[in-house]
Amino acid sequence: MKSAPSEPRSAASPSGDAAAPREQRSLFGEILDWMLAPLLLLWPMSVALTWLVAQNIAARPYDRDLGQLTRMVARQMTIEAANHPGPLRLPESAAALLRSDDVDRIYFQVLGPGGRLLAGDPEIPQPEAETGSSGDVQFRDDAIQNESVRVASLRLSPVDGELPAVAVVQVAETLDKRSRLATEIIKGVILPQFVILPLAVLLVWFALARGIAPLSQLQQRIRRRESHDLSPIDEHDAPEEVAPLVRSINDLLARLDQSMGSQKHFLADAAHQLKTPLAGLRTQAELAQREIDAGGDSKSVKRSLQQISLSSQRAAHMVNQLLSMARAEDEEQARRQQEFNIVRLATETVQDFVPRAMDKHIDLGYEGPEPGVPVPRLVGQPLLVRELIRNLVDNALQYTPEHGTVTVRVMPDPFGQVVVLQVEDNGPGIPEAERELVFQPFYRTLGTDVDGSGLGLAIVKEIADKHRAQMLVEPTRSGPLPPGTGPGVRFTVRFPRAAP
Repeated sequence: MKSAPSEPRSAASPSGDAAAPREQRSLFGEILDWMLAPLLLLWPMSVALTWLVAQNIAARPYDRDLGQLTRMVARQMTIEAANHPGPLRLPESAAALLRSDDVDRIYFQVLGPGGRLLAGDPEIPQPEAETGSSGDVQFRDDAIQNESVRVASLRLSPVDGELPAVAVVQVAETLDKRSRLATEIIKGVILPQFVILPLAVLLVWFALARGIAPLSQLQQRIRRRESHDLSPIDEHDAPEEVAPLVRSINDLLARLDQSMGSQKHFLADAAHQLKTPLAGLRTQAELAQREIDAGGDSKSVKRSLQQISLSSQRAAHMVNQLLSMARAEDEEQARRQQEFNIVRLATETVQDFVPRAMDKHIDLGYEGPEPGVPVPRLVGQPLLVRELIRNLVDNALQYTPEHGTVTVRVMPDPFGQVVVLQVEDNGPGIPEAERELVFQPFYRTLGTDVDGSGLGLAIVKEIADKHRAQMLVEPTRSGPLPPGTGPGVRFTVRFPRAAP
């Protein structure tokens, strides 16, 4: 038998500060924000666009009137220049028309060829040279004495190649009427929005509240359920958008129901299994007490004490197996993985069971790489893998008769990218029909008088599944067997190698 020297063990458990809890968000509030925020953002933009459109709308009729007034002045001044040589004066009828506006001030200007002022107000800025086509009224925004005005200019075209006496006529008007009209348009558009906007917010609030009402009803149905009620939720009453969530919850409830059923079954079996050793303890204790009270011989008391010791060992073994089973099923522990040396775990486990094997006159041995030889890298839970090996060896020692053989073997498999662990014996073996059943908790092969909890192989299967390892159960020998020997059994576990 070969044994591996003990090596220092180290376990690294990453630790970090707990993440700060995230602030719980309201679905109702978030949808409302996404609906109202664009509305409140677009409203100022709407006001600005309405102001620009109102300015344009208000300018059109006044520009049309201003253009007609400019043509009238040009016509009057052209006639005046043709009939009265010398300084030009605006006819009284045209001047009265310019003074008829009681809101805005109107300026006019008549320019001759070369930009010479013939009549009117010199304050009006002269137009840029050759801007616009002759005969068309051109409009522009300008200022007179720091006051904004709208200017209409009309450039007169030459007649028969001769320059006209009047070249350019300009009429300027202040913007008071235009501003008043634009303000009235803005008021007519914006003021109703101050009523419509709050009403729209209330309608959105009401519609959203009605829209998520089925969620509240679903919440109430779930809240009214009893803690033991794990039946599926009726997804037909839920909105279509929430149906996938309801199906996920139903799937979770089904898995939870199955898990709780397995736990109840497991606890019932565990209570039944613990009942026998505990009852034996109580019976033997009462017998020992009666023997002492009756002054019985020491041999009877000793036998009772031996039975008490045996029953306590059985109960302790059962409790340890239950704790191992719970540890193997711990999901949190399964996520904390680290590299381990399966050769060291196997040799140390064999060393631990040598005294027990010697008591039963069983040849317990190890075959595989030397402890110092490099082995393929494996990642998992060393504590659980050690428990797997211990349960396989314990099971083999339990069922192997005296003078039997138990062998623990570790073999790298270069083709399958796995590391093979085998535990075999030459005991009575396991019938082929029961090779899958032995991995169920508390299952015991019929016809055996071996003490045990029926949990060892269930723990082995659970740990193997946690490490994504494959298990195979097969007889050690086949064909005719020598008298007094059994076919034995070989448990093979294939651990996948870790990624480099």
